[in-house]
Amino acid sequence: MLSESDLGAIWLTLRLATTVTILLLILGTPLALWLARTRSIIKGPVSALVALPLVLPPTVLGFYLLVFMGPSGPMGKFTEALGLGTLPFTFWGLVFASLLYSLPFVVQPIQNAIEAQGARHAEVAATLRASPWDTFWHVTLPLAKPGMLTAAVLGFAHTVGEFGVVLMIGGNIPGETRVVSVQIYDHVEALEYTQAHWLSAAMIGFSFAVLLLLYLLQHRNSSRGMRYGI
Repeated sequence: MLSESDLGAIWLTLRLATTVTILLLILGTPLALWLARTRSIIKGPVSALVALPLVLPPTVLGFYLLVFMGPSGPMGKFTEALGLGTLPFTFWGLVFASLLYSLPFVVQPIQNAIEAQGARHAEVAATLRASPWDTFWHVTLPLAKPGMLTAAVLGFAHTVGEFGVVLMIGGNIPGETRVVSVQIYDHVEALEYTQAHWLSAAMIGFSFAVLLLLYLLQHRNSSRGMRYGI
């Protein structure tokens, strides 16, 4: 069944996915709000940059992040100047890479949910003398809750399933960067097919549960919208 190494990889993967999802919701929500409401000419380029990981090969993103965070890269020099060392082949290096790689899976659902609200709710709040901050917390965010739930589920699941980026940035360090996808790869390389089957089956079950949860949430929100004529 699952070895101690497998359980360690599962725990590290869940820790990584949870950390990345929380950070993406915090950082991605303002970006999604700006993209949904702005009429700036740079909206197109920014949207393209956000969506770039959807079409970019993971190894390409991983390679340039490795250069960017390495000893000779801008971020590497900055973190070394702070006494933090470099981020590649560390847990926080995986977090940074995963933030970029899973960004569109969080930003786009939130952006779509905010755009679907239209401007009417914000205008009504403004007539009641609500500040932009109050409108954001008490009107925009509650109405965008379905999109945020979808974003959280997709961001978490996508981070769990990463392979190319985490292998490029984190390598294969037990307890530090060896996540489930890398652990399965190790089992296959060592011809340990039974262990690979167990972990792969767990990943399939997890992926199915995530998609089922997502569809149930979407169905519930759709039914509620039809009930109230939204």
